[in-house]
Amino acid sequence: MSCLVTSLTQTADTTAPAPPLLISGGDVVNADQTFRADVLCVDGVIAAVGLDLDVPEGTQVVDATGLLVMPGGVDTHTHCRLPFMSTVAIDDFETGTRGALCGGTTSIIDFVIPSPGQSILAAFDQWQEWAADAQCDFGFHVAITWWSDQVEEEMGILTRERGVASFKHFLAYKGALMLDDEALYNSFTRAKELGALCTVHAENGEMVYRGQMKMLEAGITGPEGHPWSRPVECEAEATDRALRTGEFINTPVYIVHVSCKEAMDVVARAKAAGQVCYAEVLAGHATIDDSVYFQEDKRAAMHYVMSPPFRPAGNPDALINALAAGVADTTATDNCTFCTEQKSMGADDFTKIPNGTAGIEDRMSVLFDRMVVQGAIDVNKFVAVTSTNAARIFNMYPRKGVIAVGSDADICVMDPNAKRVISVNTHHVKVDFNPWEGREVTGVPAFTVCAGRLVWKAVIADGVADWAAGEFSGVKGSGRYIERPCFGLPFETVPVTDKLREKQPIQRAE
Repeated sequence: MSCLVTSLTQTADTTAPAPPLLISGGDVVNADQTFRADVLCVDGVIAAVGLDLDVPEGTQVVDATGLLVMPGGVDTHTHCRLPFMSTVAIDDFETGTRGALCGGTTSIIDFVIPSPGQSILAAFDQWQEWAADAQCDFGFHVAITWWSDQVEEEMGILTRERGVASFKHFLAYKGALMLDDEALYNSFTRAKELGALCTVHAENGEMVYRGQMKMLEAGITGPEGHPWSRPVECEAEATDRALRTGEFINTPVYIVHVSCKEAMDVVARAKAAGQVCYAEVLAGHATIDDSVYFQEDKRAAMHYVMSPPFRPAGNPDALINALAAGVADTTATDNCTFCTEQKSMGADDFTKIPNGTAGIEDRMSVLFDRMVVQGAIDVNKFVAVTSTNAARIFNMYPRKGVIAVGSDADICVMDPNAKRVISVNTHHVKVDFNPWEGREVTGVPAFTVCAGRLVWKAVIADGVADWAAGEFSGVKGSGRYIERPCFGLPFETVPVTDKLREKQPIQRAE
């Protein structure tokens, strides 16, 4: 079942159709094949894919000779303007999606996170207001942070009337967002009834809390206390508990930001046993290790505080291998940005450092460099893990995630040989820190097309991109809300396995 796309009330005029656009001379890269073709975009959708196309008069032409024409990235995990830990993420929907488009990502799925006790419907409406400034298409997961008859009823309204097809569950953040086992069971059961996918932040909140107290009692107050207080055991246990709960109920489960080999091994075990489950890997976890917390520069170290934390050396390679092997399914960023002043709230107590870092602008380049250029996967698998798999799992395919006639004209034209140096001085998001500061990557989004409009053009000379000089022409408020129907791909086998699991009483003689 394909998705529906509707418009919110916008500050920009999105009623005028985009002028025709032809991307010519490139190699089209989908998850299943690569082939030479031109791509014609008309009225925001892909109208034709092939050679010697009939092109309307006045069509804008993008020369993609020597470039890869692939579906725009889908980032399944962002937090724009998130109220969190007594502050608010500095990148909102306008600046966050600006960075996304410059980096080749054309759709995001953000998180509505109600406060415990708050109406989840009211929280959804609030996030919709904030998202009116988005410059690319967006969807929402809705977090279940408490349980009651009201939550149960409003989950139904969200799925039937608001296009929500996935719910988030935190096993971390004791005393704030963490669900106990009873609430987790109730929410999983209700989500299954509705055909909505359960996503989980898998860290054992009780273990994390005890670890934090242990660090503080030992006088460890700096950012190094963050990874030491929530080691891989916390994540592996919670991952197993979430998947076992889903297995018991027989409902699909999606584990967000799997950060370590131990947790990924749990996912591999579940998949090998035939369970319908999915694993998401963040670009940061796949390319950065925990040495960042132990550097002399405390300001920089604080900027890397996120949950789960960056893991010891060896874990990033394990995540790359999991993506290559198909144990992990998607890549995302958990983009949740706080500036230096905000991070400094925890200068004397690491537990008060707002959790989160950037990534939405650099995911496609960082992963292309690490995975394709370094030979871990081919370009087709790259498209799968940055776009197509996410679109399929979250029921946006084929509107998103593929270069095909009738699909949305959301396209990343990648220069596979161009280089750029990532820096806070040249990125297009608002935060004053970049986790990949100074890293040179090969693989640059040369053009980004969103809803048939050319919104990003990089300046590349002699194989080097001048990122600050790129031309961005996105429009505030032009993003559309993506309504996602329930009972998508993850649920295809559930009725069959439910039937096979049925039990009957044994008839015994009296």
